[in-house]
Amino acid sequence: MSVISIFSASFCKREQVVEKLVANTKYKVIPDNDLAEEAAKISGLSKDKIERVFSSRTSVFNKFTHEKERSISYLRLVLAQTLPQENLIFTGFATHLIPTQINHVLRVCLIAEMKFRISVAGENKGLSSSEATRLIHRRDGQCASWVSSLTDMKDPWDPSLYDIVVPMDKMSVEEAAALIEENLAKDAVKPSKASTKAVEDFFLTAKVEVALAEKGHNVDVRTTDGSVELMINQQVLALGKLEKELKSIAEKVPGVKSVDTKVGKNFHQADIYRKFDFEMPSKVLLVDDEREFVQTLSERLIMRDMGSVVAYDGQSALDLVHNDEPEVLILDLRMPGIDGIEVLRQVKKSKPDIEVIILTGHGSEADRKLCMELGAFAYLQKPVDIDVLSSTLKKANEKIKQQKLDITD
Repeated sequence: MSVISIFSASFCKREQVVEKLVANTKYKVIPDNDLAEEAAKISGLSKDKIERVFSSRTSVFNKFTHEKERSISYLRLVLAQTLPQENLIFTGFATHLIPTQINHVLRVCLIAEMKFRISVAGENKGLSSSEATRLIHRRDGQCASWVSSLTDMKDPWDPSLYDIVVPMDKMSVEEAAALIEENLAKDAVKPSKASTKAVEDFFLTAKVEVALAEKGHNVDVRTTDGSVELMINQQVLALGKLEKELKSIAEKVPGVKSVDTKVGKNFHQADIYRKFDFEMPSKVLLVDDEREFVQTLSERLIMRDMGSVVAYDGQSALDLVHNDEPEVLILDLRMPGIDGIEVLRQVKKSKPDIEVIILTGHGSEADRKLCMELGAFAYLQKPVDIDVLSSTLKKANEKIKQQKLDITD
């Protein structure tokens, strides 16, 4: 049977259309939430982190952790495992992860003019016109960012991305559902030998992507009848070594017959390919108002394969803690505005699992004692030997990993 995928602008009555389709067709609905939940089970990533890939904002730590790319690879795997089932309606952002070669998927987009959407937002959420407008623009921005990252299309509602685009301000829910059902019955979206084969290729592609992600790699994967092509889109210091490693991983995936590597169109861009090392700290936030010192320290940690970003004051650090969830803070005590001790106190109150290493040139014994009582992992004095700091970071990382294992056991 054919599959339906529905991507919708906000406040376009998607829920009502889906309810009507389910009543008429008896299809099963698979929302993003279900896919993310299943992806979390098999990946070890949290469901919240996986769902975060649908937002327009990428974590500042992502270039070190590849969490967004890893999350997408697991979402693709769950999609690929689910697609062979019959009578399905996929709804949400993940619909854009289904390859276009799978032509027995009827791709539907629900849209409407802003006036209509504002009215629906007022009816459903009790929002004022200005509140609804702001919310709609924010959600449209998320849709645009997501679709652009996957397709290079700036308009998330571009008709070329869908089989039918339904204007919900010009149709009733019943008419929209009837239109979708009418198109669902057409031969063009009936399962065929080619589309079934495309599902098999998608499944193998997803398995290879996950196998590579588990080893810290992020490359584009294409699969045709068991032949795998790996596309490297970033500069590589030792290309031959990387190609050999990628092939050795992909060749072990069941169903792979051959593996080839190629350099992609973005290979000559400035970014350097970075393999994610699961054993090294990858989400380290350095907080210090001495800009030259902290920037140099960050670069030295990155040279040691430790992912780090910088904040120059306490408030910026707290904002990053809230938005990007670092795992380790290296924190100075004396800063303008919110000082290090207050940052430590607030971090341990709101995110107790974050390990905090105090690194200061002005602290006293009383400060050291207070910091340790507040939950600091270590207290170090400037100037610090980089090997001592690296060793302390690794110990903090080991503690974090062990805590995660204890939770899952």
